Amino acid sequence: MLAAASLVLAAAGLVVMVLGLRAERRQVVLEERLARFAQRPPSLDDLELAVPFRHRVILPLAERLAHFVLRFTPGASLHRIEQRLVEAGLDGSLRPLTFLGLRFGLALTMASFAIVLTLAGSGPVQYRVGLPFVLAALGWIVPNAWLSRRIAQRKRAIQRALPDAIDLLVISVEAGLGFDQALLRVVEKWDNELTREFARTLSEMRMGIPRRQALRDLARRVNVDDLNVFIASLVQADQLGVSISQVLRAQANQMRLRRRQRAQELAHKAPIKMIFPMVFLIFPALYVVILGPAIPRIVEAFR
Repeated sequence: MLAAASLVLAAAGLVVMVLGLRAERRQVVLEERLARFAQRPPSLDDLELAVPFRHRVILPLAERLAHFVLRFTPGASLHRIEQRLVEAGLDGSLRPLTFLGLRFGLALTMASFAIVLTLAGSGPVQYRVGLPFVLAALGWIVPNAWLSRRIAQRKRAIQRALPDAIDLLVISVEAGLGFDQALLRVVEKWDNELTREFARTLSEMRMGIPRRQALRDLARRVNVDDLNVFIASLVQADQLGVSISQVLRAQANQMRLRRRQRAQELAHKAPIKMIFPMVFLIFPALYVVILGPAIPRIVEAFR
């Protein structure tokens, strides 16, 4: 009877397990079918976690800190930061108030780190007092230096791409296209900092902004000397009714001449820049290789 009871219990357990697996599989199939035909709306937690960490935590915290710093910041400085962010191409992703808060937050973090180091360690009083101020100043300067470097890189990229873009504009206009269509052709041909600004200008003109104003806004955003001269020539030609193809041809020749002069200037600066690496890196190695074997003989000769 014990064996029979064991067999009955085993069979009942097997039946229960099979029924449970079938029910689970049926539930999975039902969920797959529901997910296939009806998309569930995401929850608030999912939407919040989908946002990057810097947008959820870092940037809001920086803006709160910036409201404190804004009391001691003149309006001209905030306007200058806004212009620099526009020149760096960050006006759509970073606000001036946020950038100011990031600078203050980094300076505060560096100063707090220095205070912790000085409290945990030992050293001269001048070192322990001055280190927080030095690191705070470094934290305040580093974001501004990073922004300046980004502006310089972007301006160089636009300056390098401008002559080729003007050449394509000349070819397109002389082939019978209008200026707007020629500009669109340049945007479709390349994908760089200059063509992105051209695409933004075309979008502004489609929204109803006059061409002259859109071009002036482009010059203000980029703030590159070559592009400023080119846009000033276009605006003047539009005002005076001069043929735009002649203006583009003259500007293309001028841009090629400036690019050649810029390359010659860099070539003339190269020997001067090579002096310091040669004096401090190459010449000492040559002295060691050439005069090294003779040093023991010279020492023996003077004994």
